Amino acid sequence: MKKSITFAKDSVNCTIAVMTKRIINFIILAIILTPLATAKGQTGEIAFNFLRLPYSSHVAALGGTNISIIDDDITLAAHNPALLINVSHNTLNLGYMTYMSDSKVAGFAYNRVFGARSAGAIVARYVDYGEFEGYDENNIFTGTFKAKDMEISAVYSYLLSDRWSGGVAAKFIYSKYESLSSIALGIDLGLNYFDEEKDLSASLVFKNLGAQVKAFEEKTEKMPFDIQLGITKRFANAPIRLSLTMNNLHKWSDDDFYNADGSKDGFGKKLLKHFTFGADVLLSERIYASIGYNYRMTKELSTADSKWDGLSLGAGISIKKFKFGVSYSKLHVSSNSLLFNASYTL
Repeated sequence: MKKSITFAKDSVNCTIAVMTKRIINFIILAIILTPLATAKGQTGEIAFNFLRLPYSSHVAALGGTNISIIDDDITLAAHNPALLINVSHNTLNLGYMTYMSDSKVAGFAYNRVFGARSAGAIVARYVDYGEFEGYDENNIFTGTFKAKDMEISAVYSYLLSDRWSGGVAAKFIYSKYESLSSIALGIDLGLNYFDEEKDLSASLVFKNLGAQVKAFEEKTEKMPFDIQLGITKRFANAPIRLSLTMNNLHKWSDDDFYNADGSKDGFGKKLLKHFTFGADVLLSERIYASIGYNYRMTKELSTADSKWDGLSLGAGISIKKFKFGVSYSKLHVSSNSLLFNASYTL
């Protein structure tokens, strides 16, 4: 729920007209910026795919994609900047994830509250892919080199009304692979609606709007742009919270998935690849267990025709000012991943 201890309701609420205008302005801004993700002159290749990786262990446990969970958890703001408004002032988070082979991912986040309606944060992530051996065109060893990705985001969130919040994350993105490097600037735009009485949350996010400002070589590549729509609902008489997230809403005619026998997925499964399903079991006010399923991951990451590679699990606990979360999922075809988050409110 939105934290009343941090964001007291203003004595005078925003009028419907003002709130509607703000929401419309948000959508117009997103529409204006969207063409940057598919600008002419870019190749069909997509760079900076590490931006698709989950920052939050809670999100990873719910299938790797979630933008609508309402909780006092700063890691959720890395997936939807509008959710930063729910986080307690002066929260510090550290994250760590095992990834493919020897790769490791480290994360950092810190937030501040400004007045009754706004909050800001810095979120950073570093991906170290380890050391590689280099060879020239004649297969002669040229030495070892490293590969790395980095992302730094400045996040701002504003409480539009008692139920609506919006947010923006401005990103600086840098990648370096041996002698090649690339820089990009990106923006995430997020909008959230939360009805506390019904415990219902819905969100819309435009992710990775922007473009490369320095390409690896001569041709620029696309950003991993995504439009996501999500909803989360808690049952009134049961400690269960369900989430449904739709992704790639701008891309309904992308590549087909093939089954082990060479056949293509039918219409139902083509539709299913745009959905991520998640469920939380709220064991108490301080402990949760999560499970998620992502059909797209099942098809993209499976070496055999396994139906379980898109399954993810996780749990979290909150003890006074300290929060800890862990998740288990498959994010790369070569290995499974463990993601840890630890937060402390200073």
